[in-house]
Amino acid sequence: MELNRVVVTGLGAITPLGNNVSEYWKELIAGTSGIDWITHFDASKFKTRFACEVKNYDPEDHFDRKEARKLDLFTQYALIAAAEAVKDSGIDPEKLNLDRAGVIFGSGIGGFNTVFLELKSFFEGDGTPRFSPFFIPKLISDIAAGQISMKYGFRGPNFATVSACATSTNAIIDAFNYIRLGKADIFITGGSEASINEPGVGGFNSMQAISTNNDEYKTASRPFDATRDGFVMGEGGGVVILEELEHAKKRGAKIYCELVGGGLTADAYHLTAPHPEGLGAANVMKFALEDAGLSPNDMDYINVHGTATPRGDIAETKAIEKIFGDNAYKMNISATKSMTGHLLGAAGAIEAIVCILAIVNGIVPPTISLNHPDPEIDPKLNLTPNKAQKREVNIALSNTFGFGGHNTSAIFKKYSE
Repeated sequence: MELNRVVVTGLGAITPLGNNVSEYWKELIAGTSGIDWITHFDASKFKTRFACEVKNYDPEDHFDRKEARKLDLFTQYALIAAAEAVKDSGIDPEKLNLDRAGVIFGSGIGGFNTVFLELKSFFEGDGTPRFSPFFIPKLISDIAAGQISMKYGFRGPNFATVSACATSTNAIIDAFNYIRLGKADIFITGGSEASINEPGVGGFNSMQAISTNNDEYKTASRPFDATRDGFVMGEGGGVVILEELEHAKKRGAKIYCELVGGGLTADAYHLTAPHPEGLGAANVMKFALEDAGLSPNDMDYINVHGTATPRGDIAETKAIEKIFGDNAYKMNISATKSMTGHLLGAAGAIEAIVCILAIVNGIVPPTISLNHPDPEIDPKLNLTPNKAQKREVNIALSNTFGFGGHNTSAIFKKYSE
């Protein structure tokens, strides 16, 4: 069976570095840190008092007050990113076969803030149940996908992926497979997250997963650095429009690049820690290369999962060296979570956008705050330290891994006829 080719025709993002794709890319290339003190709640008694929040955000700039009250913040971010991507793609829903237009969109945690606020209100009351009628529809992780489909009338495949921090790459790969198997023509796909709240920060603190470096908070997200002490929480959303090539050409769509391969694996090892030798990470990159029909020598750039956890960064670089051999030292590697923080279920979507724009613009964003390279990480690897580097990027790979041992890799390639 000949598989359909799948291209990227639209991008949308709301991130700690900018509330649209253009702002996001500009700050990435500049090496800007999106970290600041937490404003969503009083964090003065928490071990971590900083995060990568979306800046200058007012729901009423995007939704009327009544509508905003029906939407958890993660769904608001999803709809905003989707609106930008749809506009960017030039889609006219009236000219699409809407039965073959789908939405696959995920969130690692979903309406976490809604759950927290509703339960807080109940337990602080007299025990009388006064729950919002929107409580359940606001919290469920699939509601963002549903809301997007309702807004644009997309009646094709519609569901949410949930694989922790691998969620949105998982969504992108699922959409990719539906299109290349001929099950749909076009997808709005990606992920969003909004978990910078008391239980989110408190829970990750208790796991010792996030940085507590309040004294140097601006540079606390420091992948590959010997002084790293965990990731920095982020929030936001990212969307890519995936489309069957002939469908895109027929409507005269702008084509950013081609999505050519995806891999999905499990570590089957530990609740939160990666396999120490990066077994699952190595397998997922290997399977993605095979799926794309590429060799390790073809790769130009890897946007790594690179969260700045002590074990995770080492395991991932070991896996890269195992799979890419000598080419591991010729290509660029960067961890843009050093700037955005970790958007959990939305990480893969905003990092896929990094790979796509690196191909389009011939620039690799840096890994910032990398001033004391970890001696356990091979110094021959080009981790793109602190400054963006210009180079031709024909093929780029995005890695995202999640608690539970979920691993995903997506490969993007410069488009050519």
